[in-house]
Amino acid sequence: MSVPSDHPAARLCAALPADELAALIRGGAVVDDELFDRFLPLRLRVASGVFWTPLVVAARASVWLAEAGVGSVVDIGAGVGKFCVAAALATRCRYIGVEHRARLVAAAGRLARLFRVEDRVTFVTTSLDPHTLPVADAYYLYNPFGENRFGPDGHLDEDVELGEARYRGDVEAVEAVLRDARAGTHVITYNGFGGAVPDGWAQVRVDRTLPNMLRMWVKRGG
Repeated sequence: MSVPSDHPAARLCAALPADELAALIRGGAVVDDELFDRFLPLRLRVASGVFWTPLVVAARASVWLAEAGVGSVVDIGAGVGKFCVAAALATRCRYIGVEHRARLVAAAGRLARLFRVEDRVTFVTTSLDPHTLPVADAYYLYNPFGENRFGPDGHLDEDVELGEARYRGDVEAVEAVLRDARAGTHVITYNGFGGAVPDGWAQVRVDRTLPNMLRMWVKRGG
């Protein structure tokens, strides 16, 4: 993503250390994804454009979360932890990333430690289960189940079982979580999640200027 010449991000260079990059993100600068992604293992870095949340999206979602007074967020399908780490730098929320690939959880933990947000960011390796998913003030989903429909050539790897049955089961699990969520809970989706937000939720924010649509809903009382 390009930035105006007078934007704080415009002075960044490829050799920027993690602590300086973190300070810019905390200050609201939207930096090039390549500068953040270089802290990922190479194989995961090259997958970033397809699988991990762009920093501009994390920045916008962070503003929404802060303005909504959210204290805790669960990222469903957290991958390598890019959203959780970037959003933690920009907010004071606590983040839990739920991911079914153990090697991604390990990489995400290293990323959180590198950017010194491990006190508020944790990652767990688990399949999606509405009965055991942590309860939070908000949930974040970046089309986490689409890989099931990519076909083998579009898979990140074959570490986990993927396919139509897995897709339908995970979508239904998220819908169940949202149906049972307490009033006041928020959900943010980027490029959807494959299902429908149930009745009882109201859309309160939408951004159509990003590469894909970013939306926020809140669960109403009653």
